[in-house]
Amino acid sequence: MSEDEGQGRAYPIVRLKPKAEARAIRHGFPWVYADELVTDRRTQGLEPGALAVLEDSERRPLGLVTVNVKSKIIARMLDRDCEAVLDRAWFEARLSRALAHRARLYPDPYYRLVHAESDGLPGVVIDRFGDVAVVQPNAAWAEGHLSDLVAALVSLTGVATVIKNGSGRSRGLEGLAEEVVVIHGHAPNGPIPVPMNGATYMADLMGGQKTGLFFDQRDNHAFAARLAQGASVLDVFSHVGGFALAALAGGAARALAVDASAAALGLAGQGATASGFDSRFATRQGDAFDVLEALGTEGLRFDLVICDPPAFAPAKPALEAGLRAYERIARLAAPLVAPGGYLVLCSCSHAADLHAFRNASARGVGRGGRRGQIIHTGFAGPDHPVLPQLAESSYLKALTFRLDG
Repeated sequence: MSEDEGQGRAYPIVRLKPKAEARAIRHGFPWVYADELVTDRRTQGLEPGALAVLEDSERRPLGLVTVNVKSKIIARMLDRDCEAVLDRAWFEARLSRALAHRARLYPDPYYRLVHAESDGLPGVVIDRFGDVAVVQPNAAWAEGHLSDLVAALVSLTGVATVIKNGSGRSRGLEGLAEEVVVIHGHAPNGPIPVPMNGATYMADLMGGQKTGLFFDQRDNHAFAARLAQGASVLDVFSHVGGFALAALAGGAARALAVDASAAALGLAGQGATASGFDSRFATRQGDAFDVLEALGTEGLRFDLVICDPPAFAPAKPALEAGLRAYERIARLAAPLVAPGGYLVLCSCSHAADLHAFRNASARGVGRGGRRGQIIHTGFAGPDHPVLPQLAESSYLKALTFRLDG
């Protein structure tokens, strides 16, 4: 930061190093990594989440950023207007644009309302469950502006309750503490029923995984349901019944949900009851790899098998191990598919791109003694928009194989 350039300006200035790629930022890339920014004494002294004007190495302004010198992503672009003020009106403008898109897509207010950088709110995730919203402020700047964000959210949507879910790996990387608290209204009395794809899911918004439910798989659930008429279904890493309940709504004869979490399977069972699927739904608790091996030993076969694991490759250092895990899942799952049946394999690891994941899955299917076609490739739903300049925003892949005899 220069000693004199910031005189008379509302915000301090931070500057890119000469070798940093300013063109990418001008074209929409929203991040500056720690090794790309000049980190002199003044920059080092900025509080995590502080606002600053970003300039290129020739002192040309690029926009208003938030700075966290404790993070590998040292700056995040907030606004191309270097004089923007992050008040309630600023948040209302961003949220209004996000809300208009979701309202056009979904007749009922159950969706991801804000998908971080893709919706112009870096590090912020908001999922809406009727009159309850769950906010994940995963970046220091969002934590510091939470009151204005929540006020804008309540004003625009009319939600009665806002829950702050301050948990997860991202907050740790930003130096933020973990907590789950109600910051507006009152905590739900219990799990929230969520209608989706003809089924009712039960979401634990205070104690469940992430925000309580994964809206990103909605369209992939719907596609799998089209294959499920009269089928026997195995849903591995089922969480609260994801693919299983959608398949039952699509006419599946029976569905077995597998997960390591007894609490998640309990919610899945509640969802099955609320949906009227009790007699066709069963659960099996245990490690997914162990259960897949056991089902193979038992000689069971299913018309439709889905494996939707957590991120095995959440970052590049874990990529090789993650791809081996995806391959192993495919190898264990493929023999469980009846001749002519379907296998759905999913990855939410942004470090494993579609090409790498598809290759690992195909190797696993082959090692499992099966051959087949890929008939469909799915991604996150349109309430999880992709920022074209940010590969990390396109994280979810779902491959549907039709296997031979």
